[in-house]
Amino acid sequence: MTRQDLDQVLIWRNHEEVRRYMYTQHTISLEEHTRWFERASQDPARHLLVFENDSLPLGFINIHQIVPGSVADWGFYIAPNAPKGTGRLLGQAALHYAFVQAGLHKLCGQALAYNERSIGLHLSLGFQQEGILRQQHFDGQHYHNVVCFGLLAGEWPANS
Repeated sequence: MTRQDLDQVLIWRNHEEVRRYMYTQHTISLEEHTRWFERASQDPARHLLVFENDSLPLGFINIHQIVPGSVADWGFYIAPNAPKGTGRLLGQAALHYAFVQAGLHKLCGQALAYNERSIGLHLSLGFQQEGILRQQHFDGQHYHNVVCFGLLAGEWPANS
């Protein structure tokens, strides 16, 4: 991701169909988004990526190494108007990046329990459900469970 991607990524992030599945569900201002990008892009433990298919930007991937060179958390979203199957393509590209380019041992993910598409995608990519954090996230009105996933590098090639 570069500074030139900021506007497009913000439009995706603020779209209702993306925002409703995020921990932070308010509409993000360009100023707030720019401050986040300035901090995150300077952090050597973060990998901010724009997923493209046939040179068309279709999604965003954030990989954050929590144990340097070993374990990372990931988050992602696709453009609201992306064609069917984009999530799977994004996931495959992210896993290739995480395990081949970044050399990670494990990639971890989380999904709000009502985000069935994200849960299904994680499972289809070979992630194992590692737990449920009960009533972990409060959205301002309700508490929600968070589903935790993990995928080891040694498990990944069988699912690619």
